[in-house]
Amino acid sequence: MQIDPRGPRFGAAVTTLVLAITLVTRSPWLLALQAIVFAFGAFDASPYGLLYRRLVRPRLGPPGELEDAAPPRFAQGVGLGFAIVGLIGFAAGITPLALGATAAALLAAFLNAAFGLCLGCEMYLIIRRLQPGRTQ
Repeated sequence: MQIDPRGPRFGAAVTTLVLAITLVTRSPWLLALQAIVFAFGAFDASPYGLLYRRLVRPRLGPPGELEDAAPPRFAQGVGLGFAIVGLIGFAAGITPLALGATAAALLAAFLNAAFGLCLGCEMYLIIRRLQPGRTQ
């Protein structure tokens, strides 16, 4: 499946905002909501993607190119992993773990939103290249 690459960047911008607020407020509830968004995104049903498709995309011209949906889906799964670690930190009272995991997810979201650098997507591509029997 091919997608408009501006959609994941929009989602990363919203995620950046949500995670920044999470760090400032130290809210496990907000992190839990973002974890749910990551989970939906990992299965190609991101609420932020829906917002993009319904509200933003109709106001833009067509994308210059399309990209494979698999790397951004994988990146959402990585974000979910960091959110879960952050939630475990909050639940266990290990604030540095909670804030560190949230900050790592925030950094990745910011890099995607601001510069189009999707760390989870790059991880996906590296893992694919390292699989036995795959040609480059």
